[in-house]
Amino acid sequence: MKVESRIFEITTAFFFIAAIVYTVVTREAVGIACLFLTGGLSLIIGTYFRFVSRRLETRPEDNPDAEVSDGAGDVGFFSPGSYWPIGLAASAAIVGIALAFFYVWLMVIGAVLLLFTIGGLVFEYHLRPASH
Repeated sequence: MKVESRIFEITTAFFFIAAIVYTVVTREAVGIACLFLTGGLSLIIGTYFRFVSRRLETRPEDNPDAEVSDGAGDVGFFSPGSYWPIGLAASAAIVGIALAFFYVWLMVIGAVLLLFTIGGLVFEYHLRPASH
């Protein structure tokens, strides 16, 4: 994770430097805000990766002397597939469209769908029978 954190730290520095240069050159409020916020978001991700990299053992990707065979074996645990995130994204898009055009009736439908899909995503593994 050290490589990933380094990449985001470099992009954070780039966005903040670009924001400062953009501020001096243009003094245009929206672009300045966007560049500083993008730098802040990049800083959040880089900080998270740096924090996680301290808790994990060194991966072959982080070792400059590693061989290809060092990465063989189990990669990790990946959760089983779920269709709830697709429904969650669709219902969030409906709510976003309703807010953009201020359709109250669509906001209500979108909110109900959003609550339904959040509940489905949260409780999906608790409702399934245990398979042994």
